Amino acid sequence: MGLFDKLKQGLQKTRTLLNTDVRDLFRSGEILTEERLEAFEARLIQSDMGIAAADEIVGELRKEYGGRTVVVEDIWATVQNRITVLLRGEDGVAWNVNDPVSPLHLAASGPTVILVAGVNGAGKTTSISKLAKLIQSSGRTVVLAAGDTFRAAAVEQLTMWAERLGCEIVKGDSGSDPASVAHRGCERVLELGADCLIVDTAGRLQTQKNLMLELEKIRRVIARQIPDAPHESLLVLDATTGQNGISQAENFSQIIGCTGIVLSKLDGTAKGGVVIAIRQKLGIPVKYIGVGEQVDDIELFDPEGFASSLVSR
Repeated sequence: MGLFDKLKQGLQKTRTLLNTDVRDLFRSGEILTEERLEAFEARLIQSDMGIAAADEIVGELRKEYGGRTVVVEDIWATVQNRITVLLRGEDGVAWNVNDPVSPLHLAASGPTVILVAGVNGAGKTTSISKLAKLIQSSGRTVVLAAGDTFRAAAVEQLTMWAERLGCEIVKGDSGSDPASVAHRGCERVLELGADCLIVDTAGRLQTQKNLMLELEKIRRVIARQIPDAPHESLLVLDATTGQNGISQAENFSQIIGCTGIVLSKLDGTAKGGVVIAIRQKLGIPVKYIGVGEQVDDIELFDPEGFASSLVSR
């Protein structure tokens, strides 16, 4: 499948939510009433895109079409355009779709360090393997650091992916200090002259203060080893979490200065609108999306393609 088809499939539940009964709200030839606009706004909010975003989209519809005869195609085009604008944010971000690493801030010299964080079960390890392969596809070499030292299964899974991808991996003893693994990962990427180090971290809730301080320590250790590192601090966010994703993004960003989001488990959620809320409230862009379980099922986030897939009928 092409990206548009993957997005349509991944956003099917969200798209179904938006389209359910909407055909009865927007009928060509009928008058677009305030009652119908309010009903549509409720539907948008149910997709977890947030009240502010829903208000902005409906406000645009009210201004352009309120009290006028409905032309369904025009309404959907306006909704799609407004969602695209919201996702691009104030900086109008747009990635080069022909360059898989264009969303990443690469080091001007020396290795690029990517710190990856998220809550338990968000899909960090799988997302890291996908990201590693994507970076490899650009002709760059990758080293992995297995910083989730408290969960043997996570280290085993990352080791398996490292072997499949041909990446070097740095590991520590079970229960050892994750910051020491990050430290040795920095040393190893410099020794090898590799292009990129990706540091995995243990899953943690944003409310677990001690674990969040541990994450802050990992970031400090990396910064001491390599100038300006980490160059990227990516939050892996489970698309099914909905509005809780805003709290996650806010709290993790305070600790590691999130530069972007990898949206996992997009397939099968009715809450795909949450990325709009995060972008609007916190200004953190979604850089990559997971659209399946395979190692190749990662794509650059395209605001226009996302918006089109969200409202397509």
